[in-house]
Amino acid sequence: MTLEQPRGAKSLRFSTDGIPSVNRVQLWEHHNAKALIALDIRTMDEQPLQAAEINLHFPSLKFASVKGSAQVVERNEAFIRRHPMNSVAVFFALEGEAFFYHQGGFETLRPGQAVIYDVDRPFMRGFSRGLREMVLTIPHEDYFEITGGRPLTKPIVFDFREEQPANRRAFALARLVSDALSRPGEAESTEATALELLSTILLGDRSGTGAGHLAAARCYIADHLGDIELSVAKVASVVGVSERHLARLFNEAGTSPRAYILELRLQLARRLLTDQVEARSSVAAVASRCGFASQAYFARAYRARYAITPSMERKAALAVESAEGLILH
Repeated sequence: MTLEQPRGAKSLRFSTDGIPSVNRVQLWEHHNAKALIALDIRTMDEQPLQAAEINLHFPSLKFASVKGSAQVVERNEAFIRRHPMNSVAVFFALEGEAFFYHQGGFETLRPGQAVIYDVDRPFMRGFSRGLREMVLTIPHEDYFEITGGRPLTKPIVFDFREEQPANRRAFALARLVSDALSRPGEAESTEATALELLSTILLGDRSGTGAGHLAAARCYIADHLGDIELSVAKVASVVGVSERHLARLFNEAGTSPRAYILELRLQLARRLLTDQVEARSSVAAVASRCGFASQAYFARAYRARYAITPSMERKAALAVESAEGLILH
């Protein structure tokens, strides 16, 4: 297990690679007990366990990216008494179908679905073909605060697939966890946004400071930058707020919806223009891929933002690549 300290959050990594087969389950259990959730883990066949995990610890919340071969994980009443966690978990299934047994019955979880459950209530989860998932854990104290003290007595299953309009906030929460794991950000804002999104998923529009709506809007914009029809009205409609309210949310974050869309489009364009793999794409093609209907407007906006034209940016990137090639040879 390795540990890093990126900008306000602790990052840990674990892999069974290089560990003797006989010790893998024990060390996998040990890592999860320390870094995520204490579990009684068993393999489903005689094949050596393959597993890896990336953890991110904020002051209150924990995020994780988990993958592994076929296994069963359990927390029964006796195990819970020995290893209380005092937390609620959200499991986002990315690959592999899973069964989820609990005191009230069982659920089948498929990729694109998530389940929220109090991990201090007995459960068993099984992955007959392995798993890849993300996990978010929240302390009981914080969970009760965002739900008005309501206990979680049974699992809540929801979809987080983007193509379903009703799932925008759930998709935004999954995206937030994924982005944080790959690019850890500022701890306080990440936690606040995650809690607000979770609150809107559980309670709807009755919760809120607006952080959940803002996160959902940002997520939708990031995934539709290439859509020439992307507009403030469309974003507001998808998120479920008025254009005026959306503008107010972005204003509180120091920008406007239009400025935010333009900034992300320009950032994407710059990445494409300076990427050697994209060298054969014309400037016009890059403009179109980034959602600009007018190449002339794209050129003006790009120059205003970066003090260089898109064509010169492309030439400069190619010149650097050529110089590096000469040095290597």
